[in-house]
Amino acid sequence: MTTHKDNYCVIMGGGIGSRFWPFSRKTLPKQFLDFFGTGRSLLQQTVDRFRKIIPIENILIVTNEMYADLISEQLPELSPRQILLEPTRRNTAPCIAWASYHIQALNPNANIVVAPSDHLILKEDEFLEAIEKGLNFVSEADRLLTLGIKPNRPETGYGYIQIAEPVGENFYKVKTFTEKPELELAKVFVESGEFYWNSGLFMWNVNSIVKACEVLQPEITSKLVTGKAVYGTAGEQEFINEHFPACPNVSIDFGVMEKADNVYVSLGDFGWSDLGTWGSLYDLSAKDEAGNVTLKCQSLTYNSRNNIITLPSGKLAVIEGLEGYLVAEAGNVLLICKKDEEHLIRKYVNDTQNKMGEEFV
Repeated sequence: MTTHKDNYCVIMGGGIGSRFWPFSRKTLPKQFLDFFGTGRSLLQQTVDRFRKIIPIENILIVTNEMYADLISEQLPELSPRQILLEPTRRNTAPCIAWASYHIQALNPNANIVVAPSDHLILKEDEFLEAIEKGLNFVSEADRLLTLGIKPNRPETGYGYIQIAEPVGENFYKVKTFTEKPELELAKVFVESGEFYWNSGLFMWNVNSIVKACEVLQPEITSKLVTGKAVYGTAGEQEFINEHFPACPNVSIDFGVMEKADNVYVSLGDFGWSDLGTWGSLYDLSAKDEAGNVTLKCQSLTYNSRNNIITLPSGKLAVIEGLEGYLVAEAGNVLLICKKDEEHLIRKYVNDTQNKMGEEFV
């Protein structure tokens, strides 16, 4: 596969990953962790993937400033100018707008793929081919493109995209977006064949996304636009950072994609997972004959089925009589809860922070 100097990648890596607590912590969130024992974190794997089709000097990371040292440690091949540090979390629309102004100043012809830092792609060749085709698609016209994934179950944790008419080989106009539906509606979506999961991966020409943000989210762009012509020096980054906290907290999906009229979707099957929850990690992991998953540690299980067990390397878990549980120990926290009630983990994190202190989150 060839690389192209006008193609850029923005990797969003500033999240806390609280749904993977206690494995994921504020000081070491999930994108910096090696979940599968490969020797590479999710973030490193994401960079490894995209550098096969995009020049390494055209890959940018947007993250919280508290992770600056982690980024430098895990990705020493990136220069400081490739790492945009947010002084506070403001969701994906300000993050993407900021990165887009930065890239526009470097290359006004740039085509950009925006990707989360913590997704898993099992069919990498098919995925990269789809990215290259998508970048070509957005380079030809004023288009905003997202990748849609064919659903294999009525998942309530993902957004859905309804497709309209085709506009080329495997490209469709988007009819509607629906955020995280209730289960019954998700079942209707899957059965209809018209709805696809929203992968959270986007492609566009830099001028298309800048124009869309300026029209649809002027409260964001008015804060970031100052000084964009000489954007990219250390001084300018610091200057822009001062304005970033004043941006509203809004996602790119809600703030731009759901409002724009030039939105398209490319459909694919890449063995994709957003690896957002312990349940998704369970689904992707090897299981014993009783459906138990053991990660990093060792385990002996008795009368136990469909559990996910992860302790620090070198530890042994002896489990009797559990079915459908998560048993996770990391650092100074042990969590035991029902696997299908993992939506409560954020409540556990908040309660722990309020009652026990920051050192446990």
